[in-house]
Amino acid sequence: MHGRVAYHFGDDTAKSQGRLSINPLVHVDLIGTIAIPALLYFSNAGFLFGWAKPVPINIRTVVKNGGYNGAIAVSLAGIAYNFTLAILAIIALKFTPAVSSEATYFLKAFLTYTLIYNIVLGIFNLFPIPPLDGSQALGFMMRKMHYHKGATFLDSIGKYGMIILIIVIASPLSQYVFAPMKHLIDFAFSL
Repeated sequence: MHGRVAYHFGDDTAKSQGRLSINPLVHVDLIGTIAIPALLYFSNAGFLFGWAKPVPINIRTVVKNGGYNGAIAVSLAGIAYNFTLAILAIIALKFTPAVSSEATYFLKAFLTYTLIYNIVLGIFNLFPIPPLDGSQALGFMMRKMHYHKGATFLDSIGKYGMIILIIVIASPLSQYVFAPMKHLIDFAFSL
């Protein structure tokens, strides 16, 4: 979605590199999609974490054509897509027949996991920790409001972002980070 929105603002980088696709195989990152999740899974870490290759975007082209609002839209595109998929999963679950069959069981399981994962990804990516999308959106919002020192600070901690994320996820802080996700998931299932 980042690439699709960037394309709307005149940046064809993702398209020209074959990355403007919903095919997950073109986004696989050997370390982030395979090695780290496998290591965490097989070491019984208690949590899984991973990432895909970032979609290539020329943010200067986006800012030139759409201003900082365009850059904010590109930053939040993935999050908006996550929440859209979660809403569609809620709706589909409501209309899934109550017939007890193997196909219905698998459909409900698929929709349930679609709902859960997209809520988790949507909220998680809102956090203002680089390299998450929320930090990118916040940085462009700061630049739009001429608060360049704040945006520069966010940029400066970017090199420590993955370390910060791992500490947050692997520490007791995770209960506070994941609490909004749990509440939203519980609310979605109560509808």
